[in-house]
Amino acid sequence: TAMQEYLRQHPDIFMPSFKESHHFADDLLKPDDPFLGREKYLSLFAGAGEKKVAGEASVYYLFSKNAPLNIKLFRPDAKIIIMLRNPVDLLYSRYSQLVYNGDEDILDFEASLAAEEKRRNGELIPKHIRIEKKLLHHEVVKFTEQVKRYFDTFGRSNVHVIIYDDLKRNTTKVYRETLRFLNVDTSFQPTFKIINPNKRIRSKALQRFLITPSSAMRMIGRLLLPRSLREALLNRLRKLNTQYISRQPMSPELRKRLQEEFSQDVKSLSELLGRDLTRWSKDQRGD
Repeated sequence: TAMQEYLRQHPDIFMPSFKESHHFADDLLKPDDPFLGREKYLSLFAGAGEKKVAGEASVYYLFSKNAPLNIKLFRPDAKIIIMLRNPVDLLYSRYSQLVYNGDEDILDFEASLAAEEKRRNGELIPKHIRIEKKLLHHEVVKFTEQVKRYFDTFGRSNVHVIIYDDLKRNTTKVYRETLRFLNVDTSFQPTFKIINPNKRIRSKALQRFLITPSSAMRMIGRLLLPRSLREALLNRLRKLNTQYISRQPMSPELRKRLQEEFSQDVKSLSELLGRDLTRWSKDQRGD
């Protein structure tokens, strides 16, 4: 989310305000998902004008087995940016976001992990979730095979891998390296700030309404309020229903267990990238 926002600020780059269309991940979306349609997808770029580069951010393109080839068929010269994070920290952070978005109704991280097998069989799926497979936590962080798919499809020179730790440590350096990869002006300096802090909802009922309002309420809204006013009202309600709080630390026992489970893939990823990331399997701090 942060990198998307930093790229959006660049005068040579167009990034739609709408994030995560997942248009090319047709193995993850439901058949009636509106963003499977090419016309709907291309409408996101209506404001691109004469920008040198246009792109979009959909996090589950990495998880999707079909997305690399679908992107390649659509745009053979596409450049791919992948950002990777310690899988244990990623899953814990992502879980909080799933709960906030209404995509997870098991309100305990360890219990959510334990529910994976049932969910693989189609059980315990939240009613309004868009991508059901995102609940398979262990599958989502199989980074080695996921990154390799993009290397094999586009070639390493067209895939830019960012380690999240580096972005936190030296945001300016990582941003300029990304601009260089995209072949745009590297002297531009965006406004760097925390874009997506940890948050939780105040009211589950209100959050469900904001995510999936009834057809009757949508009809009334369209009749009574212009679109700009409706969007402003919804944004105001989302802010009122959001608390920004620090995430509670994961238990050391659970953290250690997950580190052991992911250690082999972290080692394989280190070999694939030519960079030692094995500290991910040892670091006890988390964030």
